Formats: sequence, structure tokens, C-alpha cells
Amino acid sequence: KVELKMRNSVDVVIPMQLNSNFTLLYPVQVDWEKFTAYRPDIPFSDEVIEFLNILSGGILKDRNSRLYPDVITFAFFCRKANLQKLKGEYVHEELRLGRGVLFHIAPSNVPINFGYSLVAGLLSGNINIVRVSSKQFPQVDLIIKHLHEILKSELYDEVASRIVLVRYDRTSDANAYFSSIANVRVIWGGDTTIATIRQSALPARSFDVCFADRYSIAAINPTAIISATDVEMKRLAEAFYNDTYLFDQNACSAPHTIFWLSADCLEAAKDRFWNTFHDYVLSKYQLQAVMSVDKLTAFYRQAICVNVKIQDMPDNLVFRTELSELPKNIEEFRCACGYFSEKTIETIDEIASIVTVKYQTLGYYGFKKEELVDFVRRNRFLGLDRIVPIGETTNFTLTWDGYNLIDTFSRFPSVL
Repeated sequence: KVELKMRNSVDVVIPMQLNSNFTLLYPVQVDWEKFTAYRPDIPFSDEVIEFLNILSGGILKDRNSRLYPDVITFAFFCRKANLQKLKGEYVHEELRLGRGVLFHIAPSNVPINFGYSLVAGLLSGNINIVRVSSKQFPQVDLIIKHLHEILKSELYDEVASRIVLVRYDRTSDANAYFSSIANVRVIWGGDTTIATIRQSALPARSFDVCFADRYSIAAINPTAIISATDVEMKRLAEAFYNDTYLFDQNACSAPHTIFWLSADCLEAAKDRFWNTFHDYVLSKYQLQAVMSVDKLTAFYRQAICVNVKIQDMPDNLVFRTELSELPKNIEEFRCACGYFSEKTIETIDEIASIVTVKYQTLGYYGFKKEELVDFVRRNRFLGLDRIVPIGETTNFTLTWDGYNLIDTFSRFPSVL
């Protein structure tokens, strides 16, 4: 049963029974009228930084965290030293406040994303409702466990009261309720997910921030591969593994097409890179049989539309195809769990012909930052919002998909 109230010309759905439409993961109960009445904070308040630092410490002390590199990375992001550094980068002298209630819809394919979205909301001074993935992930459970541990201490209740974590499936009408009380709705997901969520109305002054499904690539200079030491190559293999296999190549930032600059040493560089990388994957990753079938199916589908051939590898752990041409719809031929298309290019500017608004991240190795800045200025892309070294494509930052999240999630009251 639900009760309808009016707020800003939008129907507000107030659940009569707390868990009738969704599962409350944190805290154990919510006074919704009180929750929506909380006032926003200044960005990077001392209380929020201390709260996140305590969360970080609890996670890092938990032995179970060691099983999940993404959880450890999240905990390091929340350390006080890192947050103080970010405060220096994102907070200046102007008066700023959070926008109010942020309703976050986390993606289903990256377990830890809900945590980063929540942290961005807290740091920007907001009250946060986060819908975590309906899929069960141990990483999510682990972080929520430590949030509850903080709640038990009662020392950080003021910040803890700004957080609600929920889970529900597509049949629930909870989207309508949470949307109706949101000042900002933060949607992580594919185009279909975004369209579905947008069917739930927002108040008149509220708005969406959408992080849609996108495509990512990488560019490698072969001379840098040849000149690298064995230790550097092992580090590169680990870095590329974290970019790709850590989330089974499902993250929007995971490279799928690899561009190689043409050079005399190209074939030797490819052999060195892929052999080193394969050895690292072999030591870390267990490929499900169904994914071997999916990779072969993806190749056949690609071969129907594009002139492409399979590159030799010892097994299906790493599946490589070589493109003789660069189709504008290359992003349609992606596959998960280690499927890579490769293309040789004379200059990095050749990539420009395929870049659309759907392109998110370019990972690189062997290029100078100045080269890449000039590359963006010359080509004036609609896409490619992130250009980062290989190994950092999945690293969360407070500037994401071209949005400064602190600016976007806060407002500037002017005092003249």
C-alpha cells in the first residue's frame, strides 16, 4: 500500500510499509520525512572526511578485503590524506552547498561503483539514497558491513544519517518515490536503463546526471614496449589486467580495441606485450567455458561485417583479432572476458575518424601527455572524456565522463 502526496507538482509515493517496495540495506530504518528535511552541507566538510576515513580504516583492517582488489582501492580512495588532497584541488574560496537529496542508481556490472557514487555525493555536501545492484556482490556486502559498524559507535550519526542504501528489482515502483524527492538523480547504466528511470518524474528544479553505456580503447607505442625492462613489462601486464579482466571487461572504461603505432619493431613489440600479458592472466584468471564460446561467436559476428582475422594465442584466455580496416561501428563488436580487436595506425590521429559521443576512455602507453593534449585539441572530439595511462582506466576520480562531480552536485549561492 502507498500514500500519494504532492510536492512541486510531482506525485510523491510514500511507502506505508517500509520494505514493501524495496529492501533497506542501510540503515535499519528510516524516518523519510526527517530524512528529506536534512539540510545540505558544504563540500568536503571535516565531518564527512572523518567519517570516510573511519570507513577506510575498517575496510583495510578486514582480512576479507584482501580478496577484492577493487575494495582495497576504494578504501585507499577514502583515506583522509587522499580526501584532503582532493579538497585542495576541488574546493576554493567561493560559497558552496550541496543540492539536497541525491538519488543514485548504481550499475549492475561494476560492484564497487555504488560506493564511489555515494562518496561523491557525500563529499559534495548532499543527502544520498543509493540503489545498489540487484545482483549479489560480496564487495557490496563488505562495505555495507563496515558502514553498519560505524553506525554502532554512534560517533558519526550526523553523517551516517545522510545515507540510505536500498535494493529492489525492476518490478518495484520505488523509482517513482525516490525520484520524486530527489534534487539530483544520478543514473549509471545503459541507454535502456536510463530511458526506464526517466519515466519517473522529477521535481521541477531537479535534473539528471547520466553516465550511459560507453566504449573505451587503448593506444600503444611499440618502441616503448621494446625499450621497457622485464620488470616494467610485468607491471604493464598487471596494469592492463586491472583495466580489463578485473571486471571481466564489463566496465565502460575497459579497453576493447587496441591501436598500435606503425614501427619496424611492431611485431616484436606485440609478441612481447601479449606473451607477458597472457602469462599474467594465466596466473590470475579462470575462464568459464561459456565465455570461450561467446568469444568465438563474437569473432564470427565481427567477421561477417569486417575484414578481420584471429591472431595466434596459446588458448582462449586472451582472444585477439586483427582489423585490416577501421569501421565506424567498431564499438558494436565488443565481447567480455578478454576479447581484443587490434588495428595498426600510422598516427594517433587516425583514431579520430571513429570517435563519437559514446567513446569514454583512451588508455595509453608510450605517449607523452603533451602529445595527447594536442591530439584532443586538433580533433575536438564529442567523446573521449578520459585519457589516462594504461592501469588507470578504472580508477575513479571526481571528474568523470567530463563532469566535475563536486561542481555538478553542489550549487553556488551568490552574496553580493
